[in-house]
Parts: sequence; C-alpha cells; structure tokens
Amino acid sequence: METVTHQGRETAYRRSDRGGDGTPLLLVHGSGGARGVWKSQFRLADDRPVAALDLSGHGASDDVDADAGYGTLSAYADDVIAVAEATDAGVLVGNSLGGAVVLHAVLDRGIDPDGVVLAGTGARLSVNEDLLHWLATDFERAVEFLHGPGRLFDDPDDELVELSTAAMRDCGRAVTERDFRTCHAFDERDRVSEVDVPALAVVGEHDRLTPPWFHEYLAEEMPDAALAVVEDAAHLAMLEQPAAFNAALENFLDGLDG
Repeated sequence: METVTHQGRETAYRRSDRGGDGTPLLLVHGSGGARGVWKSQFRLADDRPVAALDLSGHGASDDVDADAGYGTLSAYADDVIAVAEATDAGVLVGNSLGGAVVLHAVLDRGIDPDGVVLAGTGARLSVNEDLLHWLATDFERAVEFLHGPGRLFDDPDDELVELSTAAMRDCGRAVTERDFRTCHAFDERDRVSEVDVPALAVVGEHDRLTPPWFHEYLAEEMPDAALAVVEDAAHLAMLEQPAAFNAALENFLDGLDG
C-alpha cells in the first residue's frame, strides 16, 4: 500500500505495475466501500498499471471534515486527483458514488483523462428515503437492506456478502451515511453532455440501485460513450461477475490504446 499527502491528509492506495504499457487505470469505490471492491480488476495489471484508492474516511485513508453533499464530493475529488497525479492514471473508473466523484472531477475540476468508466452509477443518484432513515437510526438494518437481492448483488455467495458487509461496517455508520447523502444530493443530468472524453457506462442487468436505464441515459447523453450490460449481476458487478466486467473494461481500453 502507498499513500499520497494532500490538503493536510493522507490518501491510501494500492498499485500494481507488472510492466504493461497500456493506459494506467485508477479505480474509485462507492458508498461505504474501500479499494478491496476492485480486487478482481488487478488481474488487468498484466497489460497496464492499475491503482485503487481509499476515499477519505474509508479503508486506510485519513478522514476529512466535510458536510454531506458538495463538500464531501469535492473532498473525494481531491483524493482522486492526488492519486491520479501520483500514478499517472489516464483512465478513471468509478462505481456508484465513485462515478459521481469521477464526473465531478471531469466537469468541475478541470481533470482531462483519456477516458472514463462509469459503473453502477448515474447522472443523478437519488437514494431511497427509508435507506437514508435507517442509515441515521439503524445501521444494521441499512446494511441488511443493501445486501438484499438486486441491490449490491444479484445472487451472491456467502463470501461476497461477508466481504461487503465487513467493509461497510469497517467504514462505519457516519461515513456511510455521509456517502449516501452525498449521492442523494448529486445531480448532473444537465451537464453530462459536456463529458467529451471516451466513456463506458457499465451496469449489472439486475441492478435496482442504479438500474440499466441510468446507464442508457449516460450513453445517450455523452458524445463518445458506449454501454455494456453485465449479465447475472447487480450493483457491484465487478465483484459478482468479474470476468464479464473485466472483458467489457478490456474491450473499452483496447479501443483507447489501439
């Protein structure tokens, strides 16, 4: 694990570089998560450097004093920009809240990547009001809800559920609630057409949190975007169906590198 210091805090990331000359990747996790959600995407490191970070307050990264909404989104974008600079990342891959952070970095922070991948995310990320209530009052019920069928996973094995619930509990109630409330405030539907770099919108076919039509909208609105649907997967398709997710990602990256 490596760290980069910026804005008075340390952001942790894992990087793998096996000598491949493809465009380096930076992977950005979603709400209540950490870099471990991308464990299967490090298989791509034979072809290109791959890095995955812990956003502030997640995993091994220092927390930040920020209110939910724009303040948190901006702080997380600082994390991504700092690690992208440290790793020479050319393609940003964001899942859920991570996708919102990537969009914010491109639209509002002047970062100009070679491409972006938006996975299990959307131009707007409104959150179920019951879930927001449980995040504030009954964290275990929120965790249980998120791990129901069609949410984080379609039909997960026990190991995946254990991995995901452990990461969320480690993240803790306060940071996880901040994440979801930041998602709830996010809305860039009137601006996604300004994302003029090559893009891929990829979604699990059974994702109820950010359903396929969210990604169809992204692919239609962004001027140079494609859509990929991962079968037999929900919100965390990169964990549930890693081979299919990686194949969609490699197809997109081959187009960039070629």
